Amino acid sequence: MDNDLFADAARQLLAGECTGAVVRAIEAGGRDAPESAALWQHIEAAGLPDALLPEAEGGAGLGLSQVFGVLEQCGAHALPLPLADTMLARALLAAADVQRPAGSIALARGEPLADGGLRCVLVRGGRVAQGVLVQAGDAWRLMAVAGAQESPQALPLDAACTWTAAQVQAAPSIERDADARTLQAAVLAPQMAGALAQVFQRTLQYANERQQFGRPIGKFQAIQHQLAVMSEHVFAARMAAQLGCSGAGWQPDRLRVATAKARCSEAALAVSELAHAIHGAIGFTAEYDLQLFTRRLHAWRQSAGSESYWHDVAGQALLAHEGMTLEMVRRIADVEVVL
Repeated sequence: MDNDLFADAARQLLAGECTGAVVRAIEAGGRDAPESAALWQHIEAAGLPDALLPEAEGGAGLGLSQVFGVLEQCGAHALPLPLADTMLARALLAAADVQRPAGSIALARGEPLADGGLRCVLVRGGRVAQGVLVQAGDAWRLMAVAGAQESPQALPLDAACTWTAAQVQAAPSIERDADARTLQAAVLAPQMAGALAQVFQRTLQYANERQQFGRPIGKFQAIQHQLAVMSEHVFAARMAAQLGCSGAGWQPDRLRVATAKARCSEAALAVSELAHAIHGAIGFTAEYDLQLFTRRLHAWRQSAGSESYWHDVAGQALLAHEGMTLEMVRRIADVEVVL
């Protein structure tokens, strides 16, 4: 399947169905918002959640590198539903020969409770997902959101979830050596790349349209310098995100993921700061779409490990590596990327 066609299909769908008004409505109403069910129905009809499944399982048979463009479009349109998590969750469940439920599935890390229950302190997208695939220790459990005790988090789409011992015992359990943090970071990086590009394009357009002293502010050298710095971060982050998704199949390489997530998290902070500096006060208003993307970038920067966490992962790998450092760098970067 042509990867560009798959990404183009996602772009066209989200451009038409995932508008700023829809994003705001879903953030306000969660899974109960009519817009939430309608948008997910369009996504399911396009076959996007099953993209990583083998064709024999009704999927598209794609690898993580081949859905990079789709993940990028999720970030570029501030998609308020956990499509990326669902793609990985369904692939993981299919590999374990576990029946896949309908609806969206968020990925999360949890901790067993003394009474046999299970708690997830933070579930990204927990207020809109239908299920949560939780890694607690070496085991994964597919937990239904219905019946869980939910507590709000700082961001409108997120929640803390707790299940009773009876709910845990009734949930399907699988044994897989996949790491939840690595999987989440692998699909967050391309979403961050898409959001970063969107922030840059919106800021560039604003700088060329906003007039000050009789000319666009983008003509001033100070603004041009800020835009140049933003551009460097945006394109470096995209290249790193592609490295994180490289390889065969849907299971990413942890060291490449470390490179991708660390670079994208660094860019998220710098690009958001510069974008709001150029926009001024208007960029912070609820009515202006810029904050839909910068809020996500700040949240995603901390999700699945910040740049500090992944710097540690890369540093430990470097200390454990026997041979020249350049050999490890080449192993990370020696992949084909799409410009």
